[in-house]
Amino acid sequence: MKPLFVLIFTFVISLLILKYTAQRLDYQLAGRIGMASMLVFTAIGHFLFMEGMSAMIPSFIPFKKELVVFTGIIEMVFAIALLYSKHQTLVAWLLIAFFVLVLPANIKAAIHHIDYQTGHQDGPGVSYLWFRVPLQLFFIVWVFFASRR
Repeated sequence: MKPLFVLIFTFVISLLILKYTAQRLDYQLAGRIGMASMLVFTAIGHFLFMEGMSAMIPSFIPFKKELVVFTGIIEMVFAIALLYSKHQTLVAWLLIAFFVLVLPANIKAAIHHIDYQTGHQDGPGVSYLWFRVPLQLFFIVWVFFASRR
């Protein structure tokens, strides 16, 4: 829920600043700024909650902590790259693929009630998927439209 709030809040603030400074509403740029902010926010979580996020990764995948760090770094790279118009389309497609690839970790966390912050099995459970899966789809659609040329 917090990433969604960061995305929307940053989008609205960016839109207002762009309207004031550029005298026009640039929804796509504001959308990319919002997504970039959300990605930085979630990337920080990868470093703060490494144990919990490692527990979300399916058991057959090795080097869980290293993968959590790597995906946190990747999110930061995506955040920066989204803001450069030269690469925004490529980055958007890579980010969409990333969102699809991390969904199984969120599904595992929900099925096993894993709290992403602690790694304990006292998380929200399967009902969380009713929010998380549509949110993931929302992020994909957001990136697609914010990065179209």
